[in-house]
Amino acid sequence: MTRNGIGIRTAQLRTHRVVGQIHVYDGAGKGKSQAALGVVLRSIGLGINSNIATRVLLLQFLKGSERAYDEDGAIEALQRGFPHLIDQVRTGRAEFFNKEQITRFDRQEAIRGWDVAKGAIASGLYSVVVLDELNPMLDLGLLEVEEVVKVLKSKPEELEIIATGRAAPPQLLDIADLHSEMKPHYHPTAAAQGITGIEIYTGAGKGKSTSALGKALQAIGKGISQDKSHRVLIMQWLKGGTGYTEDAAIAALRQSYPDLVDHQRCGQDAIVWRGQQKELDYVEAERGWEIARAAIASGLYKTIILDELNPTVDLELLDPQPIVQSLLRKPRDTQIVITGRCHNPPAYFDLAGVHSEVFCHKHYADTGVELKRGVDF
Repeated sequence: MTRNGIGIRTAQLRTHRVVGQIHVYDGAGKGKSQAALGVVLRSIGLGINSNIATRVLLLQFLKGSERAYDEDGAIEALQRGFPHLIDQVRTGRAEFFNKEQITRFDRQEAIRGWDVAKGAIASGLYSVVVLDELNPMLDLGLLEVEEVVKVLKSKPEELEIIATGRAAPPQLLDIADLHSEMKPHYHPTAAAQGITGIEIYTGAGKGKSTSALGKALQAIGKGISQDKSHRVLIMQWLKGGTGYTEDAAIAALRQSYPDLVDHQRCGQDAIVWRGQQKELDYVEAERGWEIARAAIASGLYKTIILDELNPTVDLELLDPQPIVQSLLRKPRDTQIVITGRCHNPPAYFDLAGVHSEVFCHKHYADTGVELKRGVDF
């Protein structure tokens, strides 16, 4: 796949591969576990809306069951409706600890989690296995790197494996087909002015929209199980048409909780390239922004996903100044997540309290491997 300019390839124009890849998300920036959750959402959506055999295991290390996590409610709701599509296992204790604080319980939980992982990988039951926070388990020495690498290398051909967390060891990175590093950026303007609740995911690596979908899953789950007023809007630019696998999972959640989540797409079902914008591209971009602007001002939504807003602005389909003004006036308890690559960072980047640049160290698409339905789109 050739990356040229800022255009977005639509789902309808994509073929998809069968052979599974090994993904690694690491780095000091935010978005690693969220990216894994985004793939979970897509994989479930694929299983809901097609005859393709798919089942995902979400295995979370260092996230003990005694603590509630934001995504729990949404995953439980999807499990109730589609028990054949997702399994979730948690291991470890739900608190930070370093190498000097490792206990016998930590070692036992590490072994338990890895036994589950090995069984799942060998079983042939799963199309996707997420090993969330595997990387710090290896860094802490709770699992043997050599054994983990050996098991991952011998995975079934069609199985997709996703490993997340800081400090991925070189041996794991060597066998990865995809390696995205989340690099944090800090904006003193946001801190100085007390601006909170704005997250930006940009860069050339895979994981931006996927992280936003994971964030949406967390927000929906929070609205189901913790805060009934937590309403979510997912607004996506440059992604018109159909073929996006997350749609079915979002629609299923909307059916069960119609007042909790809204989902809108805008744009043509076609690639938009720099210098080749059409009038309808401007119209669709403005339509999407009017929906987003009204949602931000309304105070009805606690989480608003503005997916692919960055390339829309970079293509000059939208003026960044009205966006800046809307973000400055947003309700304090509204969290806004903005995604997409761009050549020229717009002024609203300075308002971000969280900004992760997804740096591409390795991407299977660059070696001619096709993207995969239910994982990449």
